[in-house]
Amino acid sequence: MFKEFKEFAVKGNVIDLAIGVIIGGAFGKIVSSLVNDVIMPIIGGLIGKVDFSNFFISLDGGNYSTLQQAKDAGAATLNYGLFLNTIIEFLIIAFSLFLVVRQINRFKRKEEPTPVTTKQCEYCFSEIPLEAKRCPHCTSILEEK
Repeated sequence: MFKEFKEFAVKGNVIDLAIGVIIGGAFGKIVSSLVNDVIMPIIGGLIGKVDFSNFFISLDGGNYSTLQQAKDAGAATLNYGLFLNTIIEFLIIAFSLFLVVRQINRFKRKEEPTPVTTKQCEYCFSEIPLEAKRCPHCTSILEEK
């Protein structure tokens, strides 16, 4: 069992996955900054200088002007503005990954079709080499085509 685990852990796919997770974490921080520091202020400015992170409902019935004030007062809040930020962040990440994968696929080499090296015997339907004059399975003499 230990040997199997060692083979699994050392395989290139696991290492590639680990590198992908680490790079994904770093990429997530970049996208979070892009969303919170660049895109959300622009969207907020376009809809009237509104900060989505301060969209919340106080469940204790109090009236707070910011989410931080509600948290400082110990009020339970329903933070739908933070949820909107997270949805927008997800959409940006998904679109960014779509663009990256699309570009990678554009640069991939198109695979050459594998050349045909066998044919089917017309008598016994076995796979035989293209150059064969006689079927090695049924010994029939093959026609030249």
